[in-house]
Amino acid sequence: MKLLSFVNNGRPSWGAAVGGGILDLGAFSGGQFPDLKSFIAAGLPQDLLAAAGAPEFGFDDVELAPVIPNPAKIVMAAVNYYDDMTDHSTLPAYPVLFLRLPSSQIAHGAPLIEPRSSQKLDFEGELAVIIGREGRHIPSEKAMSHVAGYSIYNDGSVRDWQKHSHQFTPGKNFTGTGSFGPWMVEAGDLPIPQVGVSLVTRVNGVEKQRTDTSRMIFDIPYLISYISTFAPLEAGDVIVTGTCTGFGATRRPPEFLTPGDVVDVEIEGIGVLSNAVQAEA
Repeated sequence: MKLLSFVNNGRPSWGAAVGGGILDLGAFSGGQFPDLKSFIAAGLPQDLLAAAGAPEFGFDDVELAPVIPNPAKIVMAAVNYYDDMTDHSTLPAYPVLFLRLPSSQIAHGAPLIEPRSSQKLDFEGELAVIIGREGRHIPSEKAMSHVAGYSIYNDGSVRDWQKHSHQFTPGKNFTGTGSFGPWMVEAGDLPIPQVGVSLVTRVNGVEKQRTDTSRMIFDIPYLISYISTFAPLEAGDVIVTGTCTGFGATRRPPEFLTPGDVVDVEIEGIGVLSNAVQAEA
């Protein structure tokens, strides 16, 4: 099942993508589950999905929102693919993590904003993990039972601001740079992490990044266990698992995004997240 968040005539809701349309499960639940996060926290009750009727909306009738518009936490991993490491003897001992603000997020189809203060907007195609069940000190062997599903993330990064200090925070939190969507695929519908799935990023139709999720240095169970050691995880939290080589700053000469560019991130079994770059007004 593909679950998503959207806005229709100014009304936020959530639902399921079915047969080219959208079931408005927020309305169908009669307010019991006002947003996707609350439905996830309830354990994704399948009786609601089974009782819903035909799709109420086409995709052209709604404005998509980030899959989880209101996560309590967005924890991002960096340098997390073997593709990035030319010398495996220098592999990091622990994950490199940083936080992204929910206010920096945009949806599939929304403009990816090049800020006025920089011309070094970059792309990073990544797999997003959506937490389904709260937990603290979660052992790796039980971590996957805390996963609700998976989505796609473009961790748009403003590279010069990212390098102002040793902390990534400024360059990773510009408004309109964190693209998240188009939907969440339930965990049981994908073989992750037992089997890797392909991740490909294209700019204007040209392939820039390609990897397989089995090539993560710190896999999903490890990330969940590690993060839950210092912070309790709760339903709707998002863990974004890092990118591979090929993003603009790694190229010679560097290839940063400019207005009019279109970035597509495709993950096998999930779909395509697409955003066009627009200059900040």
